[in-house]
Amino acid sequence: MANAAPANRPPAQPSGVQIISVDELKTGQRGEVWTVFRGTEPEPFTVEVTGVVRNALGPGKSLILCQLTDPRVQSMGAVAGMSGSPLYVDGKLAGALSYQIQRFETVRYAGFTPAADLIEVQTKMAAAADSSAAPVAPSVANTTSDGFRPLRPVFTLSGLSPVVADLFAPKLAALGLSATSLGGSTQTASLNSQPSTLNSSPLTPGSAVAVALATGDITLAGTGTVSNVEGNAITAFGHPMLSLGEVALPMCAAEIVTILPSNMQSVKVANTGAVIGTITQDRLSAVSGRLGEGPEMTDVEVTVSSRTAPSKTLKFSVARQEQLTPVLVATGVTQAILGSNDAGLSKGFLLRSDVMFPAKPTLASRTLYSGPQGFQQGLTEFVQDLAQSLQNPYEKTFPKRVVFNVEALDENPAVTLELFQLSRSAARAGEVVQATLAWRDFQGEARRQTVDIPIDPSWTGRDLEVVLAPGRVLDEMSGRPRVLQAAQLRSFDAYLAALRDSRAADGLCLAVVEKTRLFTDQTSGTPDAPASIERIARAADEARFNHVDALVPLWESHVLHGKLSSATLRRSLKVDE
Repeated sequence: MANAAPANRPPAQPSGVQIISVDELKTGQRGEVWTVFRGTEPEPFTVEVTGVVRNALGPGKSLILCQLTDPRVQSMGAVAGMSGSPLYVDGKLAGALSYQIQRFETVRYAGFTPAADLIEVQTKMAAAADSSAAPVAPSVANTTSDGFRPLRPVFTLSGLSPVVADLFAPKLAALGLSATSLGGSTQTASLNSQPSTLNSSPLTPGSAVAVALATGDITLAGTGTVSNVEGNAITAFGHPMLSLGEVALPMCAAEIVTILPSNMQSVKVANTGAVIGTITQDRLSAVSGRLGEGPEMTDVEVTVSSRTAPSKTLKFSVARQEQLTPVLVATGVTQAILGSNDAGLSKGFLLRSDVMFPAKPTLASRTLYSGPQGFQQGLTEFVQDLAQSLQNPYEKTFPKRVVFNVEALDENPAVTLELFQLSRSAARAGEVVQATLAWRDFQGEARRQTVDIPIDPSWTGRDLEVVLAPGRVLDEMSGRPRVLQAAQLRSFDAYLAALRDSRAADGLCLAVVEKTRLFTDQTSGTPDAPASIERIARAADEARFNHVDALVPLWESHVLHGKLSSATLRRSLKVDE
C-alpha cells in the first residue's frame, strides 16, 4: 500500500500515438474519452464499446458505436464542442467522438471516427505543401432527424449585438455555419494574435481548441476538441467543419465556460482565445493543422464618426475564402452601423470603402444610405457588391486590407422627385434646352433646380432622349453589366478597372442619350462597329466580344449631389436642322 497513488490524484491520460484498429475492438470493452468540461484541463469520462458500424459514412468509412456509461454524460448525451474528444481503449487511441446518435434515445450513445481515419487526414496535411487543389465551396452537412448526425461545432459570434447576429444567421446558415451568440472571446482590438492566458499551456489530446473565421474585435469561431498531437501537428473534431478541403484558417486556444444540457443538442459554451496556429485541412474525418504562426488574413477596419459622439473603430481580421470573406466583412460593417446607437446614424450615413490588393491601386467606393433601415434593406446588395470586389477569378490573391469609414449625416438624404420636364422637346443646333427638376426633401421643404443642356450641332437630325436616373441604372442602360463575368475580361487589372468605372452612387445622372447597338470588348463598347470587325473578333473569342442594345450618353451631368432617389424618367428630344 506504500506505493499506492493518493486518492485525489487525477487519472493519468494515455500518452503516445499507438492506435487500436476497429478490427481489434470487442463488444463490452471499456474506454475513456478525454474532454474539457470546464476551463482548459481535459478529464475523462467512461464509455462501453457497443460495436463497429461498417461503411456507415461511405465505403471504407466505419463508425465506432459506444454507450455513454458515465453518469455526467449519460444525462446530457454527446455535446457539441466534444467533437474530436479522443477515445482510448486499453491505453491505445481508438478514435474520436464525432457523431450524435438519434436525439431522444433513452440510453445515450455516440459515434466515434476510427483512429486510422484521423491519421489519414494528418497525412494529407503533410502532403498539402505539394498540392495546388482549388478551394472547395462550403457545404451543409446532412442534418436529418434520425441516424448519424455529426456534432458540428457551434460557431460562436462575439462582439456582435443580438440584432446583427440575428440578421446574419440566415446568411451564415446558407454557408453551412450554425452560429450562436452564446459564447465570448478574449480578443479585442487586435488584427492578429495577442497575449492570452488561454494559450499558456500546450495542447494535449482532449484539450479544447477553436477554428476561427474572424478574429479581433469581432470573432466567429467553432469550438471542438483535440484528438491527437504529434509534435506541432494537431488533429481535431473527428468530422468536417465545413468540408472546405485545403484551407488556411486560424487555430485558436479555447476555454470552456460550461455545458448547457439539452435533449435536442447539448452545447459547450466557450471563450475563444489567441491564435496559436493554422488549420490546413477540413476533411470528412477531421480537421488538422500546425501550431505556430496563424495564416494570412484580410485585415478590416471600420470607423464610425459623427458630430455628436467620439469616433469609434472596430478592428478585426477575416479568413481568406471566396464565399465566406464577403459575408464576414459585411457582418463587421453592419455591427459598426447598427450597433452604434450613440453615433447618430438614424438620419443616414455615408459609407466609404477602400479595398487594398497587393501591388494594385486601391479600389475605392462611396455609397449613401438613408439611415440604418435603408442599409438593412440593401444588405443583400451590399454583400453582393462586396463579394464582387473581393472575389478574384484571375490571380491567387486576396485583399490585404479593407478600410471602411462611416460618416453620420445631418439629415436624411432620401428625396421625392415631383417634377422633371424639358423647356422644349425639339431644338436646333446651338440652342439651349432647360431641364427642370423639382423635389421634396425627406420631411422637408420643396426644392427646384434648372440645368442647361447645350445642343451640340452633331446631334442634328437624330432622335434622342433625355434620361434622369441613378448612376447604377444609367450604367446598365449604357451597356455595363450589373455583374462582371470573368470571361468578359482578360486580367485582374482589367477587372479592377471595370469595377472602378462606374457612376456615382448618390444623386441622379441627367444625360442626353441615343439608342444604339454596342459591340462590346470586355466592358467597353463601340457603337455600330463594322460587321467585318465583329465577325473576326467573335470568331477569336465569343465570350469576350458581344452585341448589346444600349443607350450611348452624348452629354451628361450629375445632379442632386448627396441625395438619394430611385426615380428613372425619360423625355424625348429631337434636334432639327
